[in-house]
Amino acid sequence: MLTPVLDLVLPGTCAGCGAKGARFCDGCVAELTGSPARRRPAPSPPGLPDCWSAAPYTGVVRKAVVAYKERGAVALAGVLAQAATFTAVTAIGRMEASWARGRFAVVPVPSARRNLRGRGHDPVGRLAVLVARDLRALGMPARAWAGLVQARSVADQAGLSSAERAANLMGSLQVALPAGGAPAPVALLLDDIVTTGATLAEAARALRSAGVRTPLAVTVAATRRRSWKSLR
Repeated sequence: MLTPVLDLVLPGTCAGCGAKGARFCDGCVAELTGSPARRRPAPSPPGLPDCWSAAPYTGVVRKAVVAYKERGAVALAGVLAQAATFTAVTAIGRMEASWARGRFAVVPVPSARRNLRGRGHDPVGRLAVLVARDLRALGMPARAWAGLVQARSVADQAGLSSAERAANLMGSLQVALPAGGAPAPVALLLDDIVTTGATLAEAARALRSAGVRTPLAVTVAATRRRSWKSLR
């Protein structure tokens, strides 16, 4: 269902190509969902889980992510979540991951508090709920769990090298366990974009320190670094 927010931000146009009509046209959906692959940044930071993305962070995919994340086009959440779900299912199949047959959590990487306030919504948290729902519809016992929280503030990541990002983020996340412990023994990490992988590595470190296995990270898009360690 279309929402008034998208109509105000992008009235009657596709968020990817600007064509009149659908909020995200069939051609742009195909570009978003047509190339799920393992895209590990090179170099990869220590502790980065197996890392898959739906598409490169370019063209219509970049426009859709920016519209959703920064411009409040929340009606795009459904199609972005579908792309992430398809990517997760593809990755799990390629990995022959037995853990996906048991209970697991879809854990969003949390945004900094200042970013949440500025955007007025939680883009990755919303996606996690939808991805978990879609995985359950496919018979996988997934549940969304917002178990990661900011342990301290970090500097703006823009312009930082891979090593500087890793140092900036180290120890910045922690797990907020509910009463009774973690809701699942395994986590599928979810984020909108992977760049150097430092954020996903820090999220995985925090989860593992709480005894939660973190074998897979899925993102909607991956920025192109010097190279990708890619397997389609």
